[in-house]
Amino acid sequence: MTFALTSDAFNEGQLIPARFTCDGDDSSPALSWSDPPDDTQSLALIMDDPDAPVGVFTHWVIYDIPADRRSLPGGVETVDRPSTGGVQGKNDFGRIGYGGPCPPSGTHHYRFQLYALDSLLNLSPGASKQQLLDAITGHILATDTLTGTYRR
Repeated sequence: MTFALTSDAFNEGQLIPARFTCDGDDSSPALSWSDPPDDTQSLALIMDDPDAPVGVFTHWVIYDIPADRRSLPGGVETVDRPSTGGVQGKNDFGRIGYGGPCPPSGTHHYRFQLYALDSLLNLSPGASKQQLLDAITGHILATDTLTGTYRR
């Protein structure tokens, strides 16, 4: 079975509902995934927008998600250590946790990238996307990406 990331809020390539954006509640959509490889010790997730005018814009960084989890509920709290498990990094809005799509114009693509890792990262809360990417180098067992779109 392939490691796969899905959402009940939208399908691959489809529109992310407004409630998960800056035009709505700005809360994270529910995400779920299939069983990761047996040696998985933790999971990490990055959500970014490669279409942003300033370059790739990071909307969410969460890591050290327990390996036995198979989902994140909608509306993960925007705190260092949410009750759902894991540790949240800082997005490019300058805040901890999820910051929803908020494109200035046109249709943008939002990539939710899930990583199964062979270790805990033990990064402090507030780590950046780049710090996370540096920490997971050499530790990725599997990855999958779910992409949604949004237009204002």
